[in-house]
Amino acid sequence: MTFRKMKQTCAVSGEPFEIPQKAQKFYEQMEVPVPNVSPRELLRELMALRNEWHLYRRKCDSTGETIISAYPPDTPFPVYKNEIWWGDSWDGLDFGQAVDFDRSFFEQFLDLIRSVPREGTSVFNSQNCDYNSHTRESKNCYLCSLTYRVEDCFHASWLVNAKNIVDSWRIIDSELCYECINCTNCFECVMLQEGSACNNCFFSYQLRGCDHCIGCSNLSHKSYYVRNKKVTPEEFAREKEKYLNGTFSAWEKGMTLFEQVKKEAPHRFVHNLHCENVRGDLLQHCRNCWNAFDGVESEDCGQNVSFDKSKDIWNCFSTGWPGCELCYRSAVIRRSTDIRCSYYIWFSHRMTYCDSCISCSDCLGCVGLKHKKYCILNQQYTKEEYEELSKKIIQKLKEENLWGTLPPNWSTFAYNESAADYYFPLSQKEVESRGLRWKAMEDAQDRSNFTPPDSIDAVGDDVVEKILKCEQAGKNYTIQKGELAFYRQLNLPLPRVCPWVRVQRRWDRKNPFELWSRECDACGVSIVSSFAPDHPERVLCEQCYLQTVN
Repeated sequence: MTFRKMKQTCAVSGEPFEIPQKAQKFYEQMEVPVPNVSPRELLRELMALRNEWHLYRRKCDSTGETIISAYPPDTPFPVYKNEIWWGDSWDGLDFGQAVDFDRSFFEQFLDLIRSVPREGTSVFNSQNCDYNSHTRESKNCYLCSLTYRVEDCFHASWLVNAKNIVDSWRIIDSELCYECINCTNCFECVMLQEGSACNNCFFSYQLRGCDHCIGCSNLSHKSYYVRNKKVTPEEFAREKEKYLNGTFSAWEKGMTLFEQVKKEAPHRFVHNLHCENVRGDLLQHCRNCWNAFDGVESEDCGQNVSFDKSKDIWNCFSTGWPGCELCYRSAVIRRSTDIRCSYYIWFSHRMTYCDSCISCSDCLGCVGLKHKKYCILNQQYTKEEYEELSKKIIQKLKEENLWGTLPPNWSTFAYNESAADYYFPLSQKEVESRGLRWKAMEDAQDRSNFTPPDSIDAVGDDVVEKILKCEQAGKNYTIQKGELAFYRQLNLPLPRVCPWVRVQRRWDRKNPFELWSRECDACGVSIVSSFAPDHPERVLCEQCYLQTVN
């Protein structure tokens, strides 16, 4: 992909970065300045706006009921349970304030954020899914995040049309998967990474259309293979018994096998599918995208993570579902157009510096509005008043060199509560040196009263009433009834570490949302890959990789 580039130095990290001509044209179209912050730092600030995992027990400030919420009890603003927040019993205009040109506009916006009620959680049209985040139309799930139309899933994230998924990430149209990463249309798979249309595949990497495989990599449409060699069904069954016999000791052998398989396998330099003229990773059916990750059916997008059916969006996180257009430096935008520097916007148009607004248009610096138009700081204006006042505000922001940047400390979450802590982790010292907030997590009293036996066969039904202790982090955790049924069905031992450690381990197994220039380890051609040059894997360009697939 060839662009004429502009070179910049990041104002936060000091690292050099480049801005392609396509991005420059987009910034001009959106009437925002070229950012002086690197794509990594832009994504970090956007991801810091969103809490994807942490949940707290607190009161609904409207009804007094106990709810499970993304916000802890000590937050400065009211928190309403979902039915109340989305309902008509309150109006965001009641919190409106006049613009004070003697004060910073960002300060006034942040004051508004600290006063307007927030949505308690993001679980919609779901049954028995209280202990989840960002969940839609699902049933019987526990500690899952970013899920749509899933059922009986536990400790997993980024699931679509899935059932019986445990401890996995980015699973689509699949069932009965455990410790899997980036799999589509798979059935009864364990520790499979980068799998498509597979069933009964275990401890394997990069398989397509395969069934009954153990310890395999880079196979296509193969049946009954162990370590990339053909076996009989009887031989397969004996090999499976070595790694999946219900004991933790066998499971550890399987994990060692997987790590060996992944290390020795030739790796495709990126994981894109049916794309044209793209630079990024985990892209499907995309075209003309630059430095983009985890995108589907989108075009002319750049420096984004997680987007769907969108066009002309740059420097955004979680945009689409369904598609968006003309979005800049924004996060969690749903079916909206012409959005600048905003967060959690649904079905809206021409929104700038707005937070948690639904079905609105032509708003500036607003929070928690629904079905409103021509509002500034939650105060209603006529069209003429709005246009005149918004121009004055934007002009003042430009004079202060703040236009097109995000307000400092916008996030209602501490850095280590947010998605940024998983994608771009920082130490407490690093977080505080950047002027960001760090939350001290309380160490709960150890109440463990159960040590898991080696075999799942020795686990009784009463384990769901027991408390386990994480062997790595020391935290307590429990086993859910549906989770236990899943382990028994797949003949898996109980996990020895808590869900938070398991999440981090999955994160460590997948590639980061970053790109590096390097060479193909087979032919030497220059490639841009999500594998860093100093990683030990053998990374191949597309042509060389296809020659390795059997």
